[in-house]
Amino acid sequence: MAEAGEQPPFLSLEGGRGEGGEETVEGGAAAGVVEPAPPSAVFPVTEEPAGDAKKKIYLLLKAVGDTPIMKTKKWSVERTRTIQGLVDFIKKFLKLMASEQLFIYVNQSFAPSPDQEVGTLYECFGSDGKLVLHYCKSQAWG
Repeated sequence: MAEAGEQPPFLSLEGGRGEGGEETVEGGAAAGVVEPAPPSAVFPVTEEPAGDAKKKIYLLLKAVGDTPIMKTKKWSVERTRTIQGLVDFIKKFLKLMASEQLFIYVNQSFAPSPDQEVGTLYECFGSDGKLVLHYCKSQAWG
């Protein structure tokens, strides 16, 4: 586990080992980095440079229904990541079969389109420095 003051390991969709030997998730076509958010309650992290903080946002991913729960719920994601890229990452992280569906919901009310960028959703629906997204294997809302 990361000690106080240490950055948590990052997860990349590229596969293999990350910088410094951290484990990464094997991935598909989506490029970008998905990192667990720091355990501190303050967002954004003051250790990141100002330019880098604007490129990433914090997500809080919550499971709905019988969908497996991710142990890491807070993630730092690039603003340009699409919802489809996020769905692909969650499916790989939860080791779901490719044929299984995964739905993402914003504010427990609507499902954004797969080509929607996470940064745009954050600007419209983010609060307290993070964007809360719910994920499930069956349609729940909307």
